[in-house]
Amino acid sequence: MSTPITDYILTSPPEVQPQLNQMRDAILEVAPEATEKIAYGIPTFYLNGNVVHFAAYQHHIGFYPGADGIATFADELSPYKRSKGAVQFPLDQHLPLELVKHITAFRKAQNLEGK
Repeated sequence: MSTPITDYILTSPPEVQPQLNQMRDAILEVAPEATEKIAYGIPTFYLNGNVVHFAAYQHHIGFYPGADGIATFADELSPYKRSKGAVQFPLDQHLPLELVKHITAFRKAQNLEGK
C-alpha cells in the first residue's frame, strides 16, 4: 500500500532508503495507530497532534520529536548534533533505533495525555 511516507522514501537516494525504512518501522512499532502523513514537507506521524517527524539529508537523518523529546532524552542524545527540537543521526553510523522507540513512546504518551 502506498502512503505519503512510502512515496517520500522511494524518492530519497537509494543508499539512504534502508535507514529511512528502519526509522519508520521503529516509530510504527511503538505507535502503530499513528497516521502517516507529510507535514512541513517531511514524514510525520500524527496521533492527537504530531508525534515525531524525520527526514533525509545529505549527511544525516533528522529526527524531530519536539523540544520536550530532546530535553527529556538529552543525556542519551548527547553524542549527536541537536537543537531545541531536533537531532541529527549521521548516515555513516547505525541508527539508535531503541532510542528512537523510547522517544516516540514518550511523545505518543504526551499526545494521548493532551500535553
